[in-house]
Amino acid sequence: MFSILLTLLIIVAIMMIGLILLQKSEGSGMSGSSAASMFGGMMTGAGAGNFMTRATATLATIFFILCALLAIVVSRSNHNAGESELRMELNAPAEYVPTVPEIPMN
Repeated sequence: MFSILLTLLIIVAIMMIGLILLQKSEGSGMSGSSAASMFGGMMTGAGAGNFMTRATATLATIFFILCALLAIVVSRSNHNAGESELRMELNAPAEYVPTVPEIPMN
């Protein structure tokens, strides 16, 4: 479960990075001529801005949900591991500690 969630988190993070870099910024961003040429002019103007903004918001929401789920999975696995270690300690026999015999002093 942990590895599946972690893989999904990495994929979402990479997709989010790509979308953020493609968005038009106030200055000159990567979205200038490269985005128009990549999508063949299909995603230009206000429609592309709305789509990319919504897609980024959706991916960010998925990212935070996956982070929360990963935290829950890790805390449950650590909690169960702690309980089993405690049971092993409680069920283990007491350790034998030899006593040092007293040496008579004359």
